[in-house]
Amino acid sequence: MTDAITAPSPVTDAAAQSRAAELERNLAAARSRIAHACRAAGRAPSEVTLVVVTKTWPAEDVRTLHALGVTDVGENQDQQAAAKAAATEDLPLRWHFIGQLQRNKAASVAQYADLVHSVDRLPLVDALARGAERAGRRLRCLVQVGLDDAPGRGGVAPAGLERLADAIASRAPRLELAGVMTVAPLHISPAEAFDRLAVLHERLRASHPGAVIRSAGMSGDLEMAIASGATHVRVGSAILGTRAPRNPAA
Repeated sequence: MTDAITAPSPVTDAAAQSRAAELERNLAAARSRIAHACRAAGRAPSEVTLVVVTKTWPAEDVRTLHALGVTDVGENQDQQAAAKAAATEDLPLRWHFIGQLQRNKAASVAQYADLVHSVDRLPLVDALARGAERAGRRLRCLVQVGLDDAPGRGGVAPAGLERLADAIASRAPRLELAGVMTVAPLHISPAEAFDRLAVLHERLRASHPGAVIRSAGMSGDLEMAIASGATHVRVGSAILGTRAPRNPAA
């Protein structure tokens, strides 16, 4: 006797369809915001890459987003990122690691990430280089610039940007210096923070012209980031929502 095939629950199907419709609406709204911001800044929307940050949301959301045209997905924790990258390895996605990264996680991140946004110290450069070498992959890196002294936010001080960028570019054959990233501090306006990053980025490009990426701006301040020349914006809650599910890697 063969086992009976369990048909999908109508309730489950309805929930999946509702979630897909929600993601489609939110994604369209985010894309519209980016397009309007680009027009206001005299830029083409094609100049800005939308990185959808899925954080605690499940791999099924990543699949739905890919079906809606998303190609760039961001995560800030290695455990969740590794699980989702493995669960969606059949999809042509670019994975962005955007969170604070410990050296003991660098080898894992090097196995799946295409772009690490949060390189902020020399020991991490060495750890990523070793991980990329073992994985046989080339890893693109952004120097995270800290524009304040708040603990836990990460980022190299502006005075250390050039030295760290030089280390990525010269000490690690499998690492590529791709640009800079920042998170706007709480005590200054996002517009001012992004303008500061723009100045630092242009100075860096004088010695590293290929470091063209400027990752700045999130759900609440992407317009100001685009106005200041951001090439990548990292948008999570505006697309996926704010209430995290219980089983993020499912």
